[in-house]
Amino acid sequence: MPKPSVPQPERQEKLQVILRHAAQVFCEKGYEGASIRDISRSSGVSLAGLYHYIKSKQQLLYLIQIHTFKTILAQLENSLSGVMEPVEKLRILVHNHLDYFLQHPVEMKLLAHEDEALEGTFRKEVLEVKRRYVEIALEIFEEMRGAGVARRLNPRVAVLSLFGMMNWTYTWHRAEMDPRADALAETIAGMFLHGVMNGHGDTRAKSVRPAGARLRNRRARADNL
Repeated sequence: MPKPSVPQPERQEKLQVILRHAAQVFCEKGYEGASIRDISRSSGVSLAGLYHYIKSKQQLLYLIQIHTFKTILAQLENSLSGVMEPVEKLRILVHNHLDYFLQHPVEMKLLAHEDEALEGTFRKEVLEVKRRYVEIALEIFEEMRGAGVARRLNPRVAVLSLFGMMNWTYTWHRAEMDPRADALAETIAGMFLHGVMNGHGDTRAKSVRPAGARLRNRRARADNL
């Protein structure tokens, strides 16, 4: 008799456990140095069980990366909905990025170190999502220039410099001594804006509340609709 199929919610839950352990193993040993057997030992899932959920180590890396980028992109698009002021959009982008990756430092490190490891269709699909994420940041920067609050800098250089600032926080951020996402986002956004704005002394939005607090209030209002 054929084995009964695993219910979809249970299957997804088990797959997420496997992906978390795979991300940790890839971070510790590097993608090339890690094996499926290492992930089996870490997750407690047998080799046969692993291959019931994934076909290869390459697919594991793809699933980790595509899930991460799709999640952070969806959160950003949702948070930007209805926001018109470009500097506020920039602050939201920075907070969204840092808030996610401070909660997922292993994934942040993995994306930084294994950016070139994916191949073929897997690489193409992840790059498409990453490209859309960067496009949103470029659009925000262009809106700032259109509003007359940004210097005539190369948009690509400016935006990728911002991502460079954010993406390496995992190398130095310590939760016990460094700011949480709200305050850290304000600091990094402020440093970036200080460099790109056209002599505007106060780069803060009209509301003094951090972007994280504004986002939580906006999401709470949306939940009550």
